[in-house]
Amino acid sequence: MKKSILVIGAGAVGIASAQKCAQYSHIFSQVCFASRTLSKCEAVIEDIKNRNNNFEEGFSIFARTVDAFDKSSIVALIKETQSDIVINVCTAFANMTILEACIEADAAYLDTAVHEEAAVLNSEYPWYEEFEWTKKSICEKKGITAILGVGFDPGVVNAYCAYAQDHEFDSIDSIDILDVNAGNHGHFFATNFDPEINLREIIDDAGCLEDSQWRSYPHHSRSMEFDMPIVGKQKLYLMGHDEVHSLPNFIEGVKDVRFWMGFNDHYINCLTVFKEVGLLGIEEITTADGIKVVPLHVLKACLPDPASLAEGYTGKTCIGTLIKGKKDANKKEVFIYNICDHQETYADIGTQAVAFTAGVPPVAAAILIAQGVWNINKMVNVEELDAVPFINLLGTMGLATKMQIIGNGKPVDKALQTVSKRDSNVKSGLVELS
Repeated sequence: MKKSILVIGAGAVGIASAQKCAQYSHIFSQVCFASRTLSKCEAVIEDIKNRNNNFEEGFSIFARTVDAFDKSSIVALIKETQSDIVINVCTAFANMTILEACIEADAAYLDTAVHEEAAVLNSEYPWYEEFEWTKKSICEKKGITAILGVGFDPGVVNAYCAYAQDHEFDSIDSIDILDVNAGNHGHFFATNFDPEINLREIIDDAGCLEDSQWRSYPHHSRSMEFDMPIVGKQKLYLMGHDEVHSLPNFIEGVKDVRFWMGFNDHYINCLTVFKEVGLLGIEEITTADGIKVVPLHVLKACLPDPASLAEGYTGKTCIGTLIKGKKDANKKEVFIYNICDHQETYADIGTQAVAFTAGVPPVAAAILIAQGVWNINKMVNVEELDAVPFINLLGTMGLATKMQIIGNGKPVDKALQTVSKRDSNVKSGLVELS
């Protein structure tokens, strides 16, 4: 039976999710695209229809307005639209409200980031324990499927770790997630998704697991250089990030889990100026005219809308996991990764690659839930699930996975296993619908 989808959030990532959902009318009976601003959703739906999607008979896609911080209105919308699966690509500040609404309305829940509190920076590790994981028992009791952090990072990179544990290693010692956007959007400064969330995570302390201990470093105080496939040598900085919180719980024996993101000197210089003049502040201040403002909100209002960056964006992203451990008593190191091209994603669904990489994976997860492959009736993080059908399916949706074996010489490409060790009957992420 086909499933009904509700996508909440009309930012750059939400647009990517809605656009991709519309390409799977043979899986979904309908898609409701909802946000605070109805006109934004309606404009996206008009663009979807203009792309000449060959919708199956009976499929519908429509817009609604919803307040993501009002649980009762979300519950009412889920029930009105009879939505089976909710893709939350709204601000992370609304995660708990939307999750609780899904539990009350008996809908599957998907998100792409850990919940955050607007007034708090540098939360204690691991964040999931403070927020989403507090709802684990009720999800299992009610049989609610809730898959957390199913964007790219977190999300796909977690699946890469699960795949490595199942197929490539006997034991894993360290995981380093590497994220580089080597693209050019042509603006002096811009963020590729919600500036408030994006800039907050960059100025947070860099938390990580090292030697099985949680540690924290000042932001941008540690860096490294890595020669990445296609995009070449890149300078990356240690950052705190969502997947760092969950991976130590589910990748057996791992001692080090870190997240690194690439920034050029211009980006770091701009960020330094923003910080030094106070524009990254999250506490309310009063202007000379008596107007109360949050500095970060002012900066956000001055920056380009991430959704507007897509046209003319050139270059590629490279996101992957560098994993070290042992196989057959020998040391082993692999880099499992994806290359995504800004121009190709624009041609496909009119978005830039960063939004594409974050917005497409929850749609893949929704497909796997609809087909019963990932409909697990409890709350999980991505690394707890069978990675093979997810990775296979993403390869058909524009996010192909590659792997290199790292050695003393030149890295050697290796094909991934396409048959799951957890279920030998699962050979593909696409399952024929009855």
